[in-house]
Amino acid sequence: MKRLLFLGSMLVVLWGCAEKKDQNNEDVESTENEMVELEAEKNKEVKFPVYDFAAFEPLLNKDDGKTYVVNFWATWCQPCIEEMPHFEKVNLERSDNNVEVILVNLDMPNMWKTRLEPFVEKKKIQSRVVILDDPKQNDWIPKVSQDWGGGIPATLIYNKDKRAFYERGFTYEELNEELNKFIN
Repeated sequence: MKRLLFLGSMLVVLWGCAEKKDQNNEDVESTENEMVELEAEKNKEVKFPVYDFAAFEPLLNKDDGKTYVVNFWATWCQPCIEEMPHFEKVNLERSDNNVEVILVNLDMPNMWKTRLEPFVEKKKIQSRVVILDDPKQNDWIPKVSQDWGGGIPATLIYNKDKRAFYERGFTYEELNEELNKFIN
């Protein structure tokens, strides 16, 4: 009889734990869904397109007669900020030569409104700015270039015939020198 009472009480305890676990799972799923919705809502307010890598990858493989200068940068990266005027100048000077500069921002989502947008406005950046928001860096970094260790600034220059990757900053002269290898 004592055994039956013991087994019965154990079943009641286990049953209660299972119900609590299900409730906790529902709470976690509900919280995750709310966070995803909040993040999506926040992204709608950002002035620049936000891509995960799958959506961004076509920008790395265009075959339309242009030469692309794709610069990976962040507002917290001092060498990135120092070289930014060179990319802007190249974008302005070379647009007639079928050159397009794409500035790929890697800031954290909480920085898009507070740092990225004010920076772009203050510096009057005219190049195309996009945001790459994909936490799986170990998956997408080697797809940009097998030579990329993940540091920034980093730049990919490519056209239909040629492709080169640089994990370093540029002076204006160095950037033009490399770009000339693609358009001359």
